Amino acid sequence: MADRKPLISGNWKMHHNHFEAIQMVQKLSYALRADDYDAVDVSLHPPFTDLRSVQTVIESDDIPVHLGAQNCHPEPQGAFTGEVSAPMLAKLNVSYVIVGHSERRELFGEDDAFVRAKLDAVVANGMTPIVCVGETLDEREAGETETKVLGQVTAAITGLTEETVRALVIAYEPIWAIGTGRTATATDAQAMCGAIRDIVRHSHPNAADHVRIQYGGSVKPINATELMAQPDIDGALVGGASLDPDEFSRIVRYRLG
Repeated sequence: MADRKPLISGNWKMHHNHFEAIQMVQKLSYALRADDYDAVDVSLHPPFTDLRSVQTVIESDDIPVHLGAQNCHPEPQGAFTGEVSAPMLAKLNVSYVIVGHSERRELFGEDDAFVRAKLDAVVANGMTPIVCVGETLDEREAGETETKVLGQVTAAITGLTEETVRALVIAYEPIWAIGTGRTATATDAQAMCGAIRDIVRHSHPNAADHVRIQYGGSVKPINATELMAQPDIDGALVGGASLDPDEFSRIVRYRLG
């Protein structure tokens, strides 16, 4: 098994103006120590309006966290009012870009083909996609979880090189657990993350042990340690708890119990 360094990502969604974002990053830096960054990669995904401010704080204060974005448009430029392109993000030294988050799929109608186009744009501009996959409660209760999730994974990675897939991050986020306080049990989360790794191994055998698979869905300090102890869970995509520097730092430091 490859040595996969965990990635803990904070998705702020539509929260924090740029003043609040600066304070958040500074407070988080006070809560974390050098050995935390040695053990875990950390990415922060603020709204677009905060990216430049957060970039400046990270770089000027030499804070060892990665700047991330929540979304991008697949085209490099054009008449797409309100959109932001991958090259624009790359110029801000963004490292990770979330693509296909369930809220984008469910609320904005993004299908697998559009998500794949975003993935390709992110990779082409030297950044790492965090590809989100997950099922609704109705799909789960109908026994369609694996069909839905593994179909999304397959659509995302088919035709990619082994090298590209090795570098990907895949985030399993059961939609029914996002922002609801409900969390998949560690056993359930591991089963699905293990199935994701197996489907990657089927098409990209040399990449499967290297791709990092996150769990997302009401991750909190109280359940982070158990989730992260699972063999196929290599990190967490954290929503609400990432808005509080104390809570988020405790998730980053999950290994301390």
